[in-house]
Amino acid sequence: MNAQLPEPGADERTHSDHLAALLREEIASHGPMPFSRFMERCLYTPGLGYYSAGKAKFGAEGDFITAPELGTLFARCIVRASEPVLASLGAEADFLEIGGGSGAFAEAALMAMDAAQRLPRRFMILEPSADLRERQRERLHAALPPELFERVVWLDGPPETDWEGVLFANEVIDALPTTRFTTRDGEVYEEHVVLDGDGRFVRVDRPADVLVGGAVRHVERDLGREFEAGYRSEILPQLPYWVQAVAGSLRRGTMIFADYGYTRGEFYLPERNDGTLRAFYRHRTHADAFYLPGLQDLTASVDFTALAEAGNSAGFGVAAYMPQAQFLLAAGMQEFFENDYLALTDEAARYRLAQEVKKLTLPDQMGERFQVMLFARGIEATALPAEVMAADQGSRL
Repeated sequence: MNAQLPEPGADERTHSDHLAALLREEIASHGPMPFSRFMERCLYTPGLGYYSAGKAKFGAEGDFITAPELGTLFARCIVRASEPVLASLGAEADFLEIGGGSGAFAEAALMAMDAAQRLPRRFMILEPSADLRERQRERLHAALPPELFERVVWLDGPPETDWEGVLFANEVIDALPTTRFTTRDGEVYEEHVVLDGDGRFVRVDRPADVLVGGAVRHVERDLGREFEAGYRSEILPQLPYWVQAVAGSLRRGTMIFADYGYTRGEFYLPERNDGTLRAFYRHRTHADAFYLPGLQDLTASVDFTALAEAGNSAGFGVAAYMPQAQFLLAAGMQEFFENDYLALTDEAARYRLAQEVKKLTLPDQMGERFQVMLFARGIEATALPAEVMAADQGSRL
């Protein structure tokens, strides 16, 4: 038990014990479990996984706070960056949000789109979690005018027919089940999960298969160096297939990804020799991935160079890449902040607005730790947001 973390309630512990028992049964039946599989089961097992059960996850009542939970500024900046694309594509343009969270982004984005007279034909939310879909539906039904709510469409999977518009994903890549690897004696090993004599989860390394080994060797070639013996980190060999799956039907438009992460050279710094994997539990970050399965979020930072490669493989070009603070400022946040601040008369509300800006932009908050990447396919350069393009730092990739 981790003494620094809050104790779960009795019902929560029963919930976690149930998922842990299923994980032990699978390991006992099938042998060592790849860590990526363990993470997938912890996050997405129907009815028991962190994102598939009823526990609050976002905001003060949950385990972490995302940018859309802070207020409306983030969503309005995403909308401002999307407006030229939606305008160029016309009345048939759609907007797709991957992973709708609490529904806060969709609520603020639709209101901003309506105010800018840039409503998409459909506002699609790709949300595999039935629990989150219902929470989003209740929130948006209560918060939006009927004519806006009618545009919202929930999807269980990526669009199967071709479409045009904007795809947006905030803190999605970091939640993809990640592969953990290490190297020794010139070979690549993949981290697995096994049981010790007392039935506790422990890690063990096994020779990597061709897919994982090839992905690690590709990174080494790109870095121009081999990983030192014992170096341990994360990699997403499935990322090109995932991007193709979610965006393959987007024939014309842009993709915007916001997440915490680094360029490849920064991600695999020699001193970052135990990777970026971490767990979030009741607003505390810790390193025990085996603690309370199903009750905590598991996440790893994003290799944005790998994301750029995956987008290229899916037929998209990287249009811009930059820290979140630079993106938000280029997308009009200063204007939004000033207008909101002047419109407020309550000093407490003004203070909350100022705090929102600080959390979104300060280097030690989300401003530098989070990055934004914009992809484009099938559209003219003039359809891209000029101020955002001018702030591009893609040469860092």
